[in-house]
Amino acid sequence: MANTIQAIRGMHDVLPEQTPLWQYAETIIRQVLASYGYSEIRLPIVEKTELFKRSIGEVTDIVEKEMYTFDDRNGDSLTLRPEGTAGCLRACLEHSLLNGTVHRLWYSGPMYRHERPQKGRYRQFIQLGVETYGMAAPDIDAELIILMDRLWKRLGIRDKVHLQLNSLGTIEERIVYREALVAYFQQHLDVLDEDSQRRLYTNPLRILDTKNPTMQAVVANAPELMAYLGDDSRQHFDAITRILAELDIPYSINTRLVRGLDYYSKTVFEWVTTELGSQGTVCAGGRYDSLIEQLGGKPNFAVGFAMGMERLLALMENLPDLPLSKPVDAYMVRVGGEAERVGLRFAEALRTALPNLRLQMNADGGSFKSQFKKADKSGADYAVIIGDDEASRGEVSLKALRNEQGQQTLPQAQAIEFLKHYLLAR
Repeated sequence: MANTIQAIRGMHDVLPEQTPLWQYAETIIRQVLASYGYSEIRLPIVEKTELFKRSIGEVTDIVEKEMYTFDDRNGDSLTLRPEGTAGCLRACLEHSLLNGTVHRLWYSGPMYRHERPQKGRYRQFIQLGVETYGMAAPDIDAELIILMDRLWKRLGIRDKVHLQLNSLGTIEERIVYREALVAYFQQHLDVLDEDSQRRLYTNPLRILDTKNPTMQAVVANAPELMAYLGDDSRQHFDAITRILAELDIPYSINTRLVRGLDYYSKTVFEWVTTELGSQGTVCAGGRYDSLIEQLGGKPNFAVGFAMGMERLLALMENLPDLPLSKPVDAYMVRVGGEAERVGLRFAEALRTALPNLRLQMNADGGSFKSQFKKADKSGADYAVIIGDDEASRGEVSLKALRNEQGQQTLPQAQAIEFLKHYLLAR
C-alpha cells in the first residue's frame, strides 16, 4: 500500500469534534463586533510581496525569514499573507474608502508564517483582525481595548488575560530614542546575541523584546522610550489610561513592549496570559497612522489589533458548561421500501417547517437495531422512526435517546409540533 499523504508541517486540520468550539467563539466575536458597529471586510490570501516589504519592514523577522513568497507564471513576486493589516489598508486605498470617511472594519482568516511549529504557533494560523480608520482621538484606541475586555468576559476567560500598554511616540521621537538605544547597546556588545547584534543598526527596538535570559539585565537597564515622548504623545497616552481607569479595566505599563512590526506609533498594547507557556500573547495591536502614507495614501489615522484564534481557543477548551451546539438533534431511522420513500419526503418536510432542526437521515439501509446504534452514536436527542406500518398510516414514532421519556407514535403534523417545542426548550 502506498504511503498516505500527510498535512504540511505546521498546517493542521480542525476536526469535526473541534469545530463546535470554533463556531461558538466565532459567533460571540461576531456579536460583540456588531454591538460596537464594526463591519466585515473579506480580503485575498495572496498579495504582492512589495505590500509587506513596504508595510512590515524589510529588516523584520517576518519579511527576512518567515514569509511564503513565490513567483507566479507572469514573474510577479507574490506572498501568502503573514498578517492582515497591510492587506486591509491596501483594499481601503484601492477602493477609495478613506476619503473623508471613518471606518470600523474586521476580518478573519488564515495567515502564513514559516516558523518553528509549536502549541499555539503554527505556519498556517487563523487570525481575527480589527482595523479603524479616520479617527485621531485616543477614544478609538480605548474603544478597541474596551471591546476586547467585553469579548473576554463573554467568552469566559477574562481572568486568564492581562492588558499591557505602552506608547511608541511619533516617528520623530522614536528616531531620537533609537540613537540613544544604539549608543547604550554599543556599550554592551559582548552581551548581545547574534540576532540582537544584527538588529542593532536595523531595528534596535526589537532587542527590547528579546526572550534571551542572558540579556535580560542589560535590556532592563536600557533607556526607556517614555522619557523621549513629546507632549502630544504623552497626552494621548494619558487620555487612554484615564478612560480605562473610569471603566475599571486593569492594566500595567510595559515600557519594553514594542511590537514586531515597523508601522506602529503612539499606542501599543497586548493582552497576555500565563497559561500558554511561551506563547503568552493572545491579542495585540496599536496605532499605525504612518502606514497609510507608506502605502501611498494621504495622511490619515489608523488603529487596530489582531488576535490568534488558536491561542484564544486554547484558553477556552477546558471551560466548564460551554453551550456548544450538537451536530445532530434528531436521527431518522427508516426500515422498509415504503418507509424509505415516505421518510425521505418527511425529512424534507421537517427541514422546511423547522429550519433550525439538525436532522440526520440514515442513508445506508440496515436493520432497526443497526440504525438505532447509528442514531445513538450521532449524539441526537431523538430518533425519528418510520417503518412501513407508520408510513402507511402517515405516522412517525419519536424515541428519546438521552432521557427516560420513552417512545410515542404521532401523526406527522403532531410530530412536527413536538419537535418544534423541543427546539424552543433546547
